[in-house]
Amino acid sequence: MSVMTARMYLSGASLTSRRLADYAILLKLRLTALFVGTAWAGYYLGSHQIQLPTYGWGLVRALLGIGSVIGGAAALNQVIEREADAHMLRTQERPLPSHRMGIAEGLGIGTVCVIGGATFLSFTTNALTGLLSLLGAAVYLVYTPAKSRVWACTAIGALAGAMPPLLGWTAARGRLGSEALALSAILFLWQLPHFHSMEWLYRSDYKRAGMRMLPVIEEDGRWTGRIILACSLMLVPVSLLPVYLHIVSRSYGVAALVLSLGFMLLSIRFACALPGDSSKSDRFAHELLRASVVYIPILFGLMMITAK
Repeated sequence: MSVMTARMYLSGASLTSRRLADYAILLKLRLTALFVGTAWAGYYLGSHQIQLPTYGWGLVRALLGIGSVIGGAAALNQVIEREADAHMLRTQERPLPSHRMGIAEGLGIGTVCVIGGATFLSFTTNALTGLLSLLGAAVYLVYTPAKSRVWACTAIGALAGAMPPLLGWTAARGRLGSEALALSAILFLWQLPHFHSMEWLYRSDYKRAGMRMLPVIEEDGRWTGRIILACSLMLVPVSLLPVYLHIVSRSYGVAALVLSLGFMLLSIRFACALPGDSSKSDRFAHELLRASVVYIPILFGLMMITAK
């Protein structure tokens, strides 16, 4: 539960406000909004290149459908993980483990959002976008049980999380392309430092819930640091692909290089702290996590500003 939501309950907020807050948590509204923002960038870049309208009802329909599928997958994730969430301090106040919402309600909302969103995309954009959105949701639902079985689960989840800019592109263009794959590659590589740093911070929680995240099964964090470092290193050239694919101007390349090198330096600092003092590694992981949340919207925003 977020601080805002907790305050609503403690202050006796209206039933409607509390239910809306629970739905926001169920649909992971903040994370969903972040990914929908990357879908917007994909749609904008795809439209801009062939001089189609970059704003209007086409954009609204695409973002509504994509957001619905992403939020619905997040809801189904919480239905499946409700027992594990009940053992984690970070998640035990979510609507399902705290019994403020029933399983049937969560399952119904998630299913309607995923199926309804994909169907809406198929009819209002194109069938390819609808199909790919379902594929992304399916991969995310494979990731959910994988968290209690294999350490590579984060990479599986990152595959699903890399879909939004590709969906935005196909919604605008009706086909895949190297440009869309480049946007997805950026988002994929970003997710591993983002989520592994979060897993490191909450490793005790994940262990308590029986999750087999990498920081749980390898407590000194050596491989966690190495994977974060490898992905942040690869992110430097990959973040420049939009320049080489001629969808953005060179000014984006300069800004992206500075941002990616800064992100890489934070990753190096975290990796060098492992193994070692846990308080220092926790501090560096927290700073890396905060930087990652800022990095991706700025990067995709710059692409839109400098689009050719």
